[in-house]
Amino acid sequence: MGTVDKLQRLSAEPRHVVAICGGAVSGAEAAAVCAARGIAAIVIEQNPRPYGKIEDGLPRWHDKLRAQEYARINENLAHELIYFVPETRIGRDLDFAEVAREWGVSALLMANGAWRDRPLPMEDAERFVGKGLIYQNAFVHWFNHYEEPNYDGPRYEVVDEAMVIGGGLASVDVAKILNLELYRRALRDKGHEVDIVAMEHKGITATCKKLEVDPDALGVKGCTLYYRRRVKDMPVAFPKSGATEEQLRKTEAVREKMIGILRDKFRIRVIDCHVPVGPVEEDGQLLGLRFRKTEVKDGRAVEVEGSDVEVRSGLIISSIGSVPERIEGIPSKGELYDYTNWDTGTLRGLAGVFGLGNVLTGKGNIKDSRSNSREVSELVVADYLGLGESRDSDLMEGAHAAAQARAEELAESAIRRAKVSREKLEVIAAAIGKRWEAAGYEGDYGAWIDAHRPAS
Repeated sequence: MGTVDKLQRLSAEPRHVVAICGGAVSGAEAAAVCAARGIAAIVIEQNPRPYGKIEDGLPRWHDKLRAQEYARINENLAHELIYFVPETRIGRDLDFAEVAREWGVSALLMANGAWRDRPLPMEDAERFVGKGLIYQNAFVHWFNHYEEPNYDGPRYEVVDEAMVIGGGLASVDVAKILNLELYRRALRDKGHEVDIVAMEHKGITATCKKLEVDPDALGVKGCTLYYRRRVKDMPVAFPKSGATEEQLRKTEAVREKMIGILRDKFRIRVIDCHVPVGPVEEDGQLLGLRFRKTEVKDGRAVEVEGSDVEVRSGLIISSIGSVPERIEGIPSKGELYDYTNWDTGTLRGLAGVFGLGNVLTGKGNIKDSRSNSREVSELVVADYLGLGESRDSDLMEGAHAAAQARAEELAESAIRRAKVSREKLEVIAAAIGKRWEAAGYEGDYGAWIDAHRPAS
């Protein structure tokens, strides 16, 4: 079906239409649910491909999971009632008010995720970005794409003794990237060419052992991960909701085991109970941080006065979480969007506009977007540190199921509203046509993806 025919079909008669901002897990599931109900779904995606954090938030060693998720998202978005609109960002290429109000859609679902790095909690930290300080999202995107021939994004130089500020699973990924790059470079200098994905699967220590290389002799000091609370408090494993004291202690034990494996398998130093309180700078360049020790009291990290220590580093990566991008017209409260009801994701003052997925939770990694109600077990260790078969596929099933369940409720809500008139549908079709022309998209999702497949 050609571009004109597809758009003419959209505006042929009054129908229910749902606009969805974002095409990854939550957006694609919502679109599929809507299409199955006979609702036209317009998926507005800021990138050429709709894979979101699956492509750019997960480091590239999650290759099997990534391929599986690409296929699932593609299957969801290929439905004839879904109108994919690539390379289009609400707030830049389309006004939020235009989509939310002028289009007259049955509902607008904000499934645009959490892509804005939470600022490093240090006064005036932003002036050091690109001058010794970088943020997690940009760094992981670079790692995933910098070896591609057509990569034209920022370039980063990995240096020894870098420091990572954080404590969650995304911080673990960043620290692993740093040490994997350092040890691959050191092994290359010794005449050993190592695939970085294979080294992640096996681990740095085991890779060196197989090559009969003493890792201590390579001269790599490695990165250090700094966390403001204790290791047993690190958000790398979670108890189920309403956990007993025994279950909470088990969670703490799993966290400590995970970090022990991180140290042994990937040779990463982890220093807990340290919070950054100021920069070490020279001529506007960030050369390190001043840390203050903390004590955990009643679940809070309390700074210990007079305990400051200065640590220098040639590279500091802040990895303390991600929050939704600010969009003019969407009310905000602090770092998150302002919702009248967190259970339904209803945005304050915006009838028919709902948050879905990470944009609602404010959590910027795939792990945290899943339900935290699962029982903690030894298998959690496998998810990120590679002790046995990974359960990522099973856990992603939970993410899809949760998105489907929420989308079912929102689709029912959209159906209860009046159908969009032909006049409004013509406005929508014209707007889509302009964006398709700007992107060079001809309305065929399958053909577009075939021409824009990721490198890996």
